[in-house]
Amino acid sequence: MHKKVGLYFGTFNPFHIGHLIIANHLSQFTDLDEVWLVVTPQSPFKKRSNLLDNYDRFELVYRALEDYEHLQASDIEFKMEQPNYTSLTLTKLAEKHPTNEFAIIMGEDNLNHFHKWKNYDYILEHHKIYVCPRISDGEVPEQFKNHPNIIKTDTPIIEISSTLIRQSIKEGKNVEPLLPTKVWKYIDEMNFYRN
Repeated sequence: MHKKVGLYFGTFNPFHIGHLIIANHLSQFTDLDEVWLVVTPQSPFKKRSNLLDNYDRFELVYRALEDYEHLQASDIEFKMEQPNYTSLTLTKLAEKHPTNEFAIIMGEDNLNHFHKWKNYDYILEHHKIYVCPRISDGEVPEQFKNHPNIIKTDTPIIEISSTLIRQSIKEGKNVEPLLPTKVWKYIDEMNFYRN
């Protein structure tokens, strides 16, 4: 069955309600049939002490999406060589799911730098890009302003930071309202971000 699938990439460290609201909005209010949240692996070249293990972050996203039939977690990039490029992920997904049409979801702030991505022109020619508004100062480059494959969405602007959530958990503050219930329970159970 032919499906239009939007790919929402992120470290999701941790996955929070802002991510969920955006993903759900795109699955409900655009022509995308599904949104896949692609959990990006930790680069072997950049060890970040505050970044949870790949599979723990995947588990957080997976649990958060269990009750949403149009949203799913993807670990496709875990099995790919690092450093990885989005263009290679798109090729791999097209091989695995030849009947699906894949689009990229990005914030307007990322669109400002999209021309620096590897093979960005190929991506733009073959895939639609759904752009979520952001509170940002950057100027969108002229070449992307009226491009037929760039679709501006009216996704709500949600300013929640994973960094702030991690810091707050470490300081013993209550951030439960910022996280889907299953995510909070798992973080609490596993003692993530406490030290």
